[in-house]
Amino acid sequence: MSSTSSGQSAGQLETRGIEPVPEGECNGHPLQLFWVWFAANISILGLPLGATLVAFRGLAIWQAIIVAILGAAGSFAVVGIISIAGRRGRAPSLTLSRAIFGVRGNIGPTLVSLMSRLGWETVNTTTAAFVLLSLCSILFGSPVEAKSAPVLTLIFIAIFVLLTLSVSGLGHATLLVIQKWATYVFGVLNIVVGGFLCATIDWSAVFNATPAPLSAMIIGVGVMAAGTGIGWANAGADMSRYQHRSVKAVRLVASAAFGAGIPLVLLITLGGLLSVGSNDLASATDPIIAIRDMLPTWMAVPYLITAFGGLLLSNNLSVYSAGLTTLTLGLKVKRVHAVIVDIVAIFAGSIYFMLIADSFYGPFITFISLLAVPITAWVGIFVVDLIHRHYYSPKDLLDVSPSSAYWYRGGVEWRAFGAWAVAIVLGFSFTTIGTTAEKIWFAGPLSDSWLGHNGLGWIVTFLVAGGIYAVLGGAADRRPALVESPNA
Repeated sequence: MSSTSSGQSAGQLETRGIEPVPEGECNGHPLQLFWVWFAANISILGLPLGATLVAFRGLAIWQAIIVAILGAAGSFAVVGIISIAGRRGRAPSLTLSRAIFGVRGNIGPTLVSLMSRLGWETVNTTTAAFVLLSLCSILFGSPVEAKSAPVLTLIFIAIFVLLTLSVSGLGHATLLVIQKWATYVFGVLNIVVGGFLCATIDWSAVFNATPAPLSAMIIGVGVMAAGTGIGWANAGADMSRYQHRSVKAVRLVASAAFGAGIPLVLLITLGGLLSVGSNDLASATDPIIAIRDMLPTWMAVPYLITAFGGLLLSNNLSVYSAGLTTLTLGLKVKRVHAVIVDIVAIFAGSIYFMLIADSFYGPFITFISLLAVPITAWVGIFVVDLIHRHYYSPKDLLDVSPSSAYWYRGGVEWRAFGAWAVAIVLGFSFTTIGTTAEKIWFAGPLSDSWLGHNGLGWIVTFLVAGGIYAVLGGAADRRPALVESPNA
């Protein structure tokens, strides 16, 4: 078995939880992270993102490509920036966040992060089970509806979560190897499927499309960023904590930006090409089926296998990160047991939404999309703090008592927590909550503004959170007890 950055071999159980990694075990290099982020974003579900740019925003394809580069690759550069903290502090993102928010104040961002992780993992699991139901219906003529085949549905949910557990449960070393080699396999399948999808493109309409105004491109960048890198930002340090001290910050940023950016830009561009002159893909309630209908019947099987693999690769990384977040929240168990707790929650949620609930995607994705507001506020504060914080005290990161240097006042760093709270309130002021245009549950007082109408409130959230924190002096680490380490 191959050895990885942690000194462990693929297939060997990672026993470390959230405690900082000893310097002697930090031998990672950025190329490993490149493959991790590439694998997590190779899902063919990136096609609907590109479809929305062309069908709903009216972008010409060259504009969609620029938007994809700035929005998707650009937002993953932020993930790379947060990875720098992992190399410095040797701990997961939300554990390092204790130094910023205080050991008690950090509970809020950690809980939001965990809810978001579990939410998207439930989406992945449910979608993957639907993919297997569709595949089974083609091969064996079984029902495609979950409620018409409850036993099969349970089996398929179990298959997906067990495959996820086999990688995420074993931990960092296994994750690095599986994500790399699976990228080759499913990358080739994506190319094959993409080639057949290209045959359905109306190329004359592509070259004759009228460009959209600059404002539409700006909005598109925001939509792409919110749908890609922002959702992964709080996992940045989870993987980079094993990176060697000599790794330069720019290479960490590049590994995330290019690792995720390459597959996302290609898939978003293809989705845009498919939607020139048609909004079928952009408006589909089930994009998996919508894409399958564009292919020859005999291509349905390899396509569904490709879709399943992409969902699995994304879920592997997400569940690993969720396990670390669960430990940061205070669950006193081993890391692998925290992963199992998360897997059980995902399993139960998928059963409910597939076999009991009447609807799933609309309301549920609306709910977890709302969590992007507090996550974006956290990202703004974390990035600003990273400017001057080069050292995280390992002992104090794990000490949740008043003796911790990160106890501050009552366990809360009020500059960070206050900036986070204000930014959340302002962010929701630009937000509209509802499953459809006719079913609006909540509309913030600024939701009809240009920023709110075009879904750009998250930018305000990011700038306000980081700005308030910086103005209050939070960007300067003035605590003399935390001496900066060399070469940080």
